[in-house]
Amino acid sequence: MEEIKKIPDLSAEENDKARSVLWEKAKESALSCKTCSLSATRTNVVFGDGSERSKILFIGEGPGAEEDAQGLPFVGRAGQLLTQIFTAGGIDRKDVYITNIVKCRPPENRVPTPEEMIICDQHLQTQIMLIDPALIILLGNTPTRWILKTNEGITKIRGRWFEWRGKAVMPMFHPSYLLRNASSKEGSPKHLTWIDIQEVKRSWDIVRETGNINHIKFG
Repeated sequence: MEEIKKIPDLSAEENDKARSVLWEKAKESALSCKTCSLSATRTNVVFGDGSERSKILFIGEGPGAEEDAQGLPFVGRAGQLLTQIFTAGGIDRKDVYITNIVKCRPPENRVPTPEEMIICDQHLQTQIMLIDPALIILLGNTPTRWILKTNEGITKIRGRWFEWRGKAVMPMFHPSYLLRNASSKEGSPKHLTWIDIQEVKRSWDIVRETGNINHIKFG
């Protein structure tokens, strides 16, 4: 019987080129998507922003009015606060990747419907596959419940690491929630977010040094 030849592994450069091609195809697919009714009311598809080679991915709920206008995630008031949180925690926004569960703005900034999230999930899962982050940070109830398939509220499980498909996932408060809860007293959402972002930065530094999430304690 003829010996089966092993397919040679791609070099790092070839792998990067292949991933870049797949990334552009994924982006084009999302930008042209008209599968659900949100496409009829959007101005722009908000695919994501940042470094697609980052080992940390932040996932929000969906674009707001400013995001819809600019085609970029987290650029309104909540986005400005998120950038401030990054800066306070020693994180440069350009070094992470940010996206949302749905890529088009739900009218009146309502919560996306289950059907809308199911339809848009193909784009999110492709992003996760191609970025292959070690850490995923879920901003708010909607992405937390969608990814972790839990009914627990964000106030109960924020700041804890969960294992999901070999990745470390942490829920955090959405910055829009922090805008509605301005207190910075000990135990307040803002204070807890400060604690959480420090843990995120600490774990991210270790991941970049070791290349794994073995240091993380889940639950």
